[in-house]
Amino acid sequence: MPSRVGGPAAYPRRVIRPGGHHRDDGDPGDHEASDVDPYAAARARMVESHLRARGIRDARVLAAMASVPREAFVPAGLGELAYADEALPIDHEQTISQPLMVALMSELLAPDPGDRVLEVGTGSGYQAAVLAAMGCHVLGIERIPELAAAARERLAALGYGDAVEVRVGDGSVGAPDGAPWARILVAAAAPRVPDALTDQLADGGRLVIPVGARWEQDLVLVEREGGRLRTTNHGGCVFVPLIGKAGYR
Repeated sequence: MPSRVGGPAAYPRRVIRPGGHHRDDGDPGDHEASDVDPYAAARARMVESHLRARGIRDARVLAAMASVPREAFVPAGLGELAYADEALPIDHEQTISQPLMVALMSELLAPDPGDRVLEVGTGSGYQAAVLAAMGCHVLGIERIPELAAAARERLAALGYGDAVEVRVGDGSVGAPDGAPWARILVAAAAPRVPDALTDQLADGGRLVIPVGARWEQDLVLVEREGGRLRTTNHGGCVFVPLIGKAGYR
């Protein structure tokens, strides 16, 4: 069974400002930053070796990935793997996606600063933090109450609380009370694109979702253009299943 996720209190608090700008508590020009943040070098290597070198080009995505402390979102015993390019287990048989997949989904989503984003399958909260660092206002839906509570506490402690709301619920049916959504990101695999999510997508909106069989899916981008939906395939992936009325039951 996966070990419990460690609390983020040991890491510098990030304060998110409108437009995605943030600051770390303390002097941002401090040349002893590596003493304050022992993961800074590993995070920078991740961005260069796993993201930029493998085709991620969006400067806002790269900046967000360089700023969000992934070590605060992984289980306490797996800190040394925080910046390896691999998915890692978290509680309740769920996972935190590999950094490249988080970056790719964020790049495909292409949110503008200030966009309202619906995230389905919040898990540890890492993807939500990356979107918040890009200047988005995120509503995350997580079906497992314990994961939702832990993510909510972690995000608040790291300074993302004002930008991210986490609810417990069936994300496969979306969040009609907040529709239409400029952007929707689904971090779990569905057997097909749920109609409920495309129905809640704003004109000009984008939905990123893994679609396919249990152990093999395609990463799909759905774009709404008025009454039309345009779907493109962006390669293979493997995600945990989307459990719910419009997912795997």
